[in-house]
Amino acid sequence: MGTSMRLVFMGTPEFSVPALDAVFEAGHEVAAVYTRAPRPAGRGMKARPCPVQVRAETLGLPVHTPGGFQSAEICDSFRAHDADAAVVVAYGLILPETILATPRLGCLNIHASLLPRWRGAAPIHRAVMSGDSETGISIMAVDTGLDTGPLLLREAIPIKPDDTAGRLHDRLAQLGARLIVEALDGIDGFVPTPQPKDGASYARKVDKAETRIDWSRRAVEIDRHIRGLSPFPGAWCEVHGERTKLLNSRLIDGGGEPGDHLGGCRIACGTGAIEVTEVQRVGRKPVSADDFLRGIRVPDKFE
Repeated sequence: MGTSMRLVFMGTPEFSVPALDAVFEAGHEVAAVYTRAPRPAGRGMKARPCPVQVRAETLGLPVHTPGGFQSAEICDSFRAHDADAAVVVAYGLILPETILATPRLGCLNIHASLLPRWRGAAPIHRAVMSGDSETGISIMAVDTGLDTGPLLLREAIPIKPDDTAGRLHDRLAQLGARLIVEALDGIDGFVPTPQPKDGASYARKVDKAETRIDWSRRAVEIDRHIRGLSPFPGAWCEVHGERTKLLNSRLIDGGGEPGDHLGGCRIACGTGAIEVTEVQRVGRKPVSADDFLRGIRVPDKFE
C-alpha cells in the first residue's frame, strides 16, 4: 500500500458505500464525508439519511450535507479539512472549480462506464439497455465538464446476457472500490491521460415516460429494456389494468401479435418473444414468474 493520505469522501447512494469502506480499510484518513441531506421517504415521509451517511456514521466519520458550494462559509469549511485528495462517487452535486482546486492532489471520481462512453447520470442502465457487451470503471481527475476529466485508470468487465442493471451495479461498485485504492496508492506515479475524442455518448437520466414497455418493439430490445431498468425504476406494463413491473426476462422462440400471452409468462413482441422470470405487483415484493402466475389470471394480452 502507498502512503496514507488525508481524504474527503463525497458520495450518496449504495453504489458509493464499497468505495468508502475500501479507502477507510486501506488506512487512509477520512477527514470528512460529504453527502446529500436526508430526504423524506417511506409511508410516513420521515427524513431518511442516504446509504453513505448511514455507513459514515457507523464508521464514526464526520458527515457534512451542504446543499451546494455557493457560500464562502461552506467553501472555507471544505478547505479547512486540508485534504490531500477528494474521492467523488455518485455524489449528486456539481463541484465548482474552487472546490476542485482545493485538495493538493485534486478530486478523483469513480465513474461506472468506460469513458468517454456513457458520460452522465445513468451509465449502468444505458449500457444494459443498449446491449453493450462490456462496461467497466473509470477513475478520472474531475474537471468542470460533465465526466470529461483525464483518466488515471480504466478496467472493463463483460455484461452477461442475463445481467440486470442491479447485478451489474453491484459488480461495478466492488470494482470501483478496488480501483480507487489502486489509484490512491499510485497517484504520484500516474500521468492522467485525456479521454479519447471518439466514442463519447451521454447516459441521460431515466425518465418515467420511457419505463412503460412497448410490445411492438423487437424482443431483443424489450428484453434489454426490462433488464436495464431492473430493479429500479422498473419497466412495466398493465395486467388487468394494474401497473405491473417486469424485473427480469429472457429471449425465447415464438411470435404473435405484440403483447399476446403465449402461455406461462411468455409474451409476443413486435418481432420474437420473451419469457418473463420475475414480476412485481403494486405494493408487493418481487416474486418469480411461477409465483406471480399462481396469484392472478393471466390476460390474453399484456397492455
